[in-house]
Amino acid sequence: MSQFFQIHPDNPQVRLIKQACEIIRRGGLIVYPTDSGYALGCQIGDNDAMERLRRIRQLDADHNFTLVCRDLSELSTYAKFNNAVFRLLKAYTPGPYTFVLPATKEVPRKLQHPKRKTIGLRIPEHTIALALLEELNEPLMSSTLILPGDDMPMTDAEDIVDAIGKQVDLIIDGGACGAEPTTVVEFVDDLPEVTRYGMGDTTPFES
Repeated sequence: MSQFFQIHPDNPQVRLIKQACEIIRRGGLIVYPTDSGYALGCQIGDNDAMERLRRIRQLDADHNFTLVCRDLSELSTYAKFNNAVFRLLKAYTPGPYTFVLPATKEVPRKLQHPKRKTIGLRIPEHTIALALLEELNEPLMSSTLILPGDDMPMTDAEDIVDAIGKQVDLIIDGGACGAEPTTVVEFVDDLPEVTRYGMGDTTPFES
């Protein structure tokens, strides 16, 4: 059975955030709240945890993993983009978007799309998620917690315990969170293309 932490959504307990990050650093796979449902997260480059995540979500080899970052400065370490793209990212982060961009050499090859060499990146607008990232001092490798056969992310921690409690190391209960997945915007030749409609407004990317 996994550990279960109840963390305050506005004032996260520092002790529990530190314990959660220790679990991640030891190779743990966690469930944590974001502004668009709960997500699965683990340390960058942890192959065992990544395979466990793949099994839970039944992902194929072409799935674009997401690196969840603290801010644009951290995001720019892992993605390549021009000034026009930067201005869009600055305007719509943090928020319920995942941006698919060309990966830099800092991104492990296993995390990149095998053909396009891209990576999904996101900056969540959620206090617990940002507290975890600040304590980790690096991005989380992450994927929205959408179970096979479902279209929407899981939003209730008790339901998550029942569904996958034995398959993860920690479930963080941060209360209710957004009930839609992120909007996914892929930049092809520096031009935005919406590839998944979700919680984030798509209007700025469809003009």
